[in-house]
Amino acid sequence: MAKFGSGLALALIGDSDRAQRLADELAKSFPKDTAVNFNYLPTDRGQIALNRHDFARAIEELKTAAPFELGQPGDTSFTPSLYSIDVRGEVYLAAHQPNEAAAEFQKILDHRSIVVNEPIGALAHLGLARAYALQGDTAKARAGYNKFLALWKDADADVSILKEAKAEYAKLQ
Repeated sequence: MAKFGSGLALALIGDSDRAQRLADELAKSFPKDTAVNFNYLPTDRGQIALNRHDFARAIEELKTAAPFELGQPGDTSFTPSLYSIDVRGEVYLAAHQPNEAAAEFQKILDHRSIVVNEPIGALAHLGLARAYALQGDTAKARAGYNKFLALWKDADADVSILKEAKAEYAKLQ
């Protein structure tokens, strides 16, 4: 689903208005599609709500995806079902609910056979590290950052998420 991926990408970079338009188009084009209504739209809408700091709405949107999030809707070349879990984890981090955030990121890590080689697997280590840091568990946070940094050791040094992770890790030392 190109509109889902495009909409989520726009939402992730903070372009919520364009992401919302794509989500609306997707809803209109596929009003009875199970994957659209129970995975793609809740994930896009959840990220849009997160961008707008409407954490309660984001969680509410993402509840729709929960029963389906470990499934494999439609296209099997990527795992869109995991993105609702990741977005929910990010919402909980932003809402300063580290226990809930940790549970979401751990859920991704516990399902490696679904994650396969998706970047979301590596990013779950970073999310988990951030949740542990919010909990005040420095040892577990360091371990999470170490795992993420090891996985991204060959990434371009100027990638913003990598620079953020390195800075956050440095503060734990």
